[in-house]
Amino acid sequence: MSQKLEGKIAVVTGGTTGIGLATAKLFAAEGAHVFITGRRKPELDAAVAAIGENVTGIQADSAKMDDLDRLFETVKAQKGRIDVLFSNAGGGSMLPLGGITEEQFDDTFNRNVKGLVFTVQKALPLLSQGASVVVTSSTTSKKGTANFSIYSASKAAVRNIVRSWILDVKDRGIRFNVVSPGSTETPGLVDLAGPDKAQQQGLLGYLASTIPLGRVGQPEEIAKAVLFLASDDASFVNGAELFVDGGQAQI
Repeated sequence: MSQKLEGKIAVVTGGTTGIGLATAKLFAAEGAHVFITGRRKPELDAAVAAIGENVTGIQADSAKMDDLDRLFETVKAQKGRIDVLFSNAGGGSMLPLGGITEEQFDDTFNRNVKGLVFTVQKALPLLSQGASVVVTSSTTSKKGTANFSIYSASKAAVRNIVRSWILDVKDRGIRFNVVSPGSTETPGLVDLAGPDKAQQQGLLGYLASTIPLGRVGQPEEIAKAVLFLASDDASFVNGAELFVDGGQAQI
């Protein structure tokens, strides 16, 4: 059975934990050489070791232009092109209206929107004809969530940006698609509950109760959806948003 990404060159930003790491592992297993980024070197080194083969780790913060330049200079020097780009780096924190700070606003939009825009723009010269770009949004872009308005707004921006980008690059056959995970058991989600294990389990239990399938997702389940969008299986899928949420945003 042939591999879905055999011979492809892939870049995964935010590839050291959670959905990014699971996707990088799957891309490598499906035949791609994967460049992953992360802001912290110990986590980056651990991710490279976990993926094992066909992987290059580059320490980079997607919100910093110099880091992005260094990332794509490295990819160009080593492989010369990008066939698959998964712009996944991002994050955010929870603050209610009345408590929102300028620091939180800037951090969230820099990581989720600015980082996405300039990751893709700086990658553009390296994207091959017919390349696939997948970006990470969230079910929060469609639903109201207490204390999470800034993060949710940033993910709505991500989704809308893609609608215009497919028009900007239509002469190159580049596909842009959005994956929108629901509640997924990642370190980033668990950390929202704080360090207490009982509180973490309580959060996961509550979230599971809001999902028609009755459980939270696993990073590997999101990765399979990203692989579909990245591969030729999705050759006529463009500008779409694929919810991988157990039905969470559909009710």
